[in-house]
Amino acid sequence: MTSDIAAASAAYETLFARTPSWRYSGGGADRTLFTLDNTTLELVAPHGDGDAAQRIRSALATQGEGLASLCFRTSDIAKTHRRLDRLTLKPEPVAEVESRDDSSGATLSWKRTRAATDATRGVRMFFLEREQERPLSVRTTTASITAMDHVVVSTADPERAAALYGARLGLDMALDRSHPEWGRLMFFRCGDLVVEVTHRPGKSETDAPDRLRGICWRVADIDATRARLIAAGVDVSEVRTGRKPGTRVMTARNGTCGVPTLLVQPSQGKPG
Repeated sequence: MTSDIAAASAAYETLFARTPSWRYSGGGADRTLFTLDNTTLELVAPHGDGDAAQRIRSALATQGEGLASLCFRTSDIAKTHRRLDRLTLKPEPVAEVESRDDSSGATLSWKRTRAATDATRGVRMFFLEREQERPLSVRTTTASITAMDHVVVSTADPERAAALYGARLGLDMALDRSHPEWGRLMFFRCGDLVVEVTHRPGKSETDAPDRLRGICWRVADIDATRARLIAAGVDVSEVRTGRKPGTRVMTARNGTCGVPTLLVQPSQGKPG
């Protein structure tokens, strides 16, 4: 979610070294999509003076720029809707949506639903069935971002978060580890990427909502990516050893529209 779609699009074109794959307007918003090897990042900014645009502006005024929601792909939206309903996640009726790319004039259509945010512990969640594959974002130079590695969700109640992402949403728990210094860490696999749920020690307000905290993007050569980003004026940290054995990581300090961002080179070319 951003207040300036042109600036945000340019920032992510620089970060990813890939072109937008789709641009369109509708429903009170301008949208730019970047489709990588395993996910799509959608940038959203308010457009016009309607109720939907005003809701986005209100959210920006309250929360600032940053991550706004998660969207999970499904092969059967009707089946997913029934499951969400049985699990008391209170899904909205399935909507059919179509968009036309501003550049090519091509159209895409999909079906989607959204769970009630109070039922998903404060994280907005959409579920989508696509009728066609989206075009991939074209690489503009070497050392581009290849894919998403993980998205981070912070929680004040790890047991309820584990029940939501594991038992109710059906994601595969790949890791559940606790440490006295950095708290509890859980990995839930979704395809070849991970939803990482974190709980810091000393947080006792279990009723506090969960929050989307950041994204980690995958690169093939972190040294080359760092050199490219520095040349483009992006402030990045030194490369350091990642928490997972064999990985190397660095932090992007700007150029991400307020999203805390980590870049990782997986071990031996494997997903992080």
